[in-house]
Amino acid sequence: MNVCFLMYPWEEIVPEHDSSLALIKECVKRGHGVAICSPSNLTIRDSVTNAFCTVIGRMEKIPSSAKSFYAKAKLRVEMLPLAGFDVIFFRANPPLDSIMLNFLDSVKDDVFIMNSLEGMREANNKLYTAAFGDAHSNIIPNTHVSKNKQYLIDRIKESKSDKMILKPLNGFGGSGVILIEKSAMNNINSLLDFYIHSGGSSNYVILQDYIEGADQGDVRILMLNGNPVGAMKRVPGQGDHRSNVSAGGSVQKHSMTKVEKALCKQIGPKLVKDGLYFVGIDVIGGKLVEVNVMSPGGITYINKVYKTKTKVEEKVVDFLESKVLDKLQAFDRRSRLRKTVQDA
Repeated sequence: MNVCFLMYPWEEIVPEHDSSLALIKECVKRGHGVAICSPSNLTIRDSVTNAFCTVIGRMEKIPSSAKSFYAKAKLRVEMLPLAGFDVIFFRANPPLDSIMLNFLDSVKDDVFIMNSLEGMREANNKLYTAAFGDAHSNIIPNTHVSKNKQYLIDRIKESKSDKMILKPLNGFGGSGVILIEKSAMNNINSLLDFYIHSGGSSNYVILQDYIEGADQGDVRILMLNGNPVGAMKRVPGQGDHRSNVSAGGSVQKHSMTKVEKALCKQIGPKLVKDGLYFVGIDVIGGKLVEVNVMSPGGITYINKVYKTKTKVEEKVVDFLESKVLDKLQAFDRRSRLRKTVQDA
């Protein structure tokens, strides 16, 4: 099969820790054609959606380490039609570019896209977790989202806890996530001004109940086709409440609890229904904190702490191959049936 990774530029990859590179390497290892392109490289030529792609040359011998693979990869740039690929694997960092999705709309019926465009539109920000919470569910922490500063201040004052989590709606990688306390209300007023009005626009802010034990870290679980395929504990760095590895956190081996397994079983069907086949969920104290659908990381870290024979990227590429095979078989079956009718 031929796979196009729609992601950040090749030059920005950090080989030792990059989940996208692990997936690319696994595809090349299996003999699949691989190209990458950034959202800014999308273009239309003669009414056909194309992209200026960085094509990765096939290798006779695949280096064992990601660092060697990255260094030895032979690259060339070509303009290629996106409908000619079997898979478009979305791995771009947030925020989601709506124009990019409009480009992809033209090929969504021809190519298997991971994750689906409809699912990406619905789930690309932190509001998606609210879809899993209702009056009968305690699956997510109590959450407020607003641009109204006074409303948010009132929610902080009425909270039974002295601590709450404040974060921007469209942040990623732990950026902008802060711990606030009622004892510092004078600072909260100016913080809300900054978050709501930064960038010269009016921004939504998320205010979330603090979950006891959050200072000990969170659990990142990678979900594939609605089922967990790997998990790790992320522990905050010294002097920081954030557990994101990109923010200085560290990784530990983690065995999923019964509560975490039940949570995955509960949310898995909706993820699949929304076409969100590969996502990363963040869990604290058995509660769903975030769903990461654009470029979930953690593959290399999970592989490292578990040291299992079957790597996460192998399971993901197995899934891609099965989806492409299903699509080809469906096309072949329809072609045979159409010929039967035509020849009647």
